[in-house]
Amino acid sequence: MKKIMIALIATCFTLLTLAGGVGIWGYKVVSDFATSTLNTSESQELVLKRGTSFSYLVSTLEQRDLITDGWKLKALVKLKPELAKIRSGFYEIHPGESVTQLLTKLIKGEEKVFSVTLIEGQSIKEWKQVLKALAHSQFDENVFDLVLQENGDESGLPEGKFYPDTYHYVAGDNIKSIVQQSYKKMLQELDAAWALRAEDLPLTSPYELLIMASIIEKETGKASERPWISAVFANRLNKGMRLQTDPTVIYGMGDSYKGNITRKALREHTPFNTYRINGLTPTPIAAPSGASLIAAAQPADVHYLYFVSKNDGSHVFSKTLTEHNRAVNKYQRNR
Repeated sequence: MKKIMIALIATCFTLLTLAGGVGIWGYKVVSDFATSTLNTSESQELVLKRGTSFSYLVSTLEQRDLITDGWKLKALVKLKPELAKIRSGFYEIHPGESVTQLLTKLIKGEEKVFSVTLIEGQSIKEWKQVLKALAHSQFDENVFDLVLQENGDESGLPEGKFYPDTYHYVAGDNIKSIVQQSYKKMLQELDAAWALRAEDLPLTSPYELLIMASIIEKETGKASERPWISAVFANRLNKGMRLQTDPTVIYGMGDSYKGNITRKALREHTPFNTYRINGLTPTPIAAPSGASLIAAAQPADVHYLYFVSKNDGSHVFSKTLTEHNRAVNKYQRNR
């Protein structure tokens, strides 16, 4: 009996030793798997719908050959149950990313971030085409009007009231959130520019400053000239002269503009034909940048009344009509 007891104890000890060894080996295998990198040499998108189970995630990763031993992933969450609390969303898997890094991303809900740039100098019509083409987002044709209404602006005139910048969103977002950010930022930038306005500025409201900035934006090809162009327009307004600027005419022509301003368009008395109307246009003609807002608020201290393009993005500025005509003959008529 004593020998039998000794044999049983020895056998149990051996089994326990083996079990311990297997456990240690299994733990090491799973731990090594957790820190191993996913099998991909390029970024991949991973979409987890609401209610997606962890088993489905494992199957998906196996089917796409991102991992080869799904049982190791299942064993990993047995050891660390918190790793199974994945969230639905639109994710991006990067080369070199480990299994644990991916799970951490899914647990935190760190979805892929998309970006869109609303370019200065463009119109609401042009921006709508950009927003409409965005992937994985919800677009409403009336989004700009809706944002105005929600902010108490009942004018129905969205042009120029939204700030050009790069904005970010995640899959499924309503584009209205981007437009709302753009609207709020323009209010902030416009208020800041208006607070810094020159004392003798011939503008009576922040909205007039916005209109002026939009015209400056469309006239500039060289950023450093913005304050000078602003000065020309401010000087002309102070003297009761018409602005006579082509971009306003082009805006007023709408879809009829085909690359050239017609004589008919220049003769026509429209709200945007600054060759025919006095003062500013009734609305902005584009989205001005922050630099154009500041230029509109702080014109350069110069006495120019005219400018003409040198066809390289820069301009020649003149104080008198005689000087201006000479510049026009040189750079536009090649005389």
